[in-house]
Amino acid sequence: MNSIETHGLSKQYGNALRVKHLDLCVPEGCIYGFLGPNGAGKSTTLKMILGLVRPTQGSIEVLGQPMARANRLAVLKQVGSLIESPSYYGHLTGEENLRIVQMLRGVPEKNIREVLQIVRLDNQQGKQVAHYSLGMKQRLGLAAALLGYPKLLILDEPTNGLDPAGIQEMRELIRELPARFDMTVVVSSHLLSEIDQMADHVGIIQEGELIFQDTLTHLHDRSQHHLALRTANTPVAQTLLTQRHIPCTAEQDYLILPLLDDGQAADLIRFLTKNRLDVIRLEERQKSLEDIFLELTGKAASL
Repeated sequence: MNSIETHGLSKQYGNALRVKHLDLCVPEGCIYGFLGPNGAGKSTTLKMILGLVRPTQGSIEVLGQPMARANRLAVLKQVGSLIESPSYYGHLTGEENLRIVQMLRGVPEKNIREVLQIVRLDNQQGKQVAHYSLGMKQRLGLAAALLGYPKLLILDEPTNGLDPAGIQEMRELIRELPARFDMTVVVSSHLLSEIDQMADHVGIIQEGELIFQDTLTHLHDRSQHHLALRTANTPVAQTLLTQRHIPCTAEQDYLILPLLDDGQAADLIRFLTKNRLDVIRLEERQKSLEDIFLELTGKAASL
């Protein structure tokens, strides 16, 4: 079973279609990275999945049940979420804030102590939240989302604004959740490097459209090795390579061709120099995930 499925999900504000016919598929038990530039429609999509925003068009299934007005509360009892930034009462302690959530959700009181240990706040539970650091507030928000040990956890930009140590700590917490508690985690981010270190499935959204959805392994497969050849005359080199039936494409001052073994590369250089064409450089390249992300989104977005 998929934990989340959407079909043709769309949201329009005025004349602007912010989310366009999204078909999301989040496998059960995975960490799903929902990736896209700022303003791409990530938060709007997650709010529609949680029933906080009404879709203009399309359908949503969460944990095998349609997200509708009649059963929304029953579905949400199995879902935890942290959208945009954590909410808290600054004059209360961390434990007191969680006690309010615990009573509202009707979960056992012992869960408070357990989730404080999970997010490593058990030594700070008696401190007023107003005096928490930003990273501690984010972890308190995660603790509140975990209180009912949900089957599905949705986190919107959970590392936003954190320093490197806080990012690493949050990343480690998230990575251990599926195996430890048998839950599915959806994490949105505009930081490809973060998703790469947390997720095993990824969906990329650009201007409200889903432009890639698959495993992270398949995204990595797009970064295949290739050779970049620079000569004294690119058009002549391209003609010569075509004569040798070696596929190539021009890219700035280089010709991009498939990866060759050492013997084939040496033969190619001899062939070009025999035709009085100077070889300036032949180098092996591999596209980074950032390069692939930029190709997919078509713009220099935040990475």
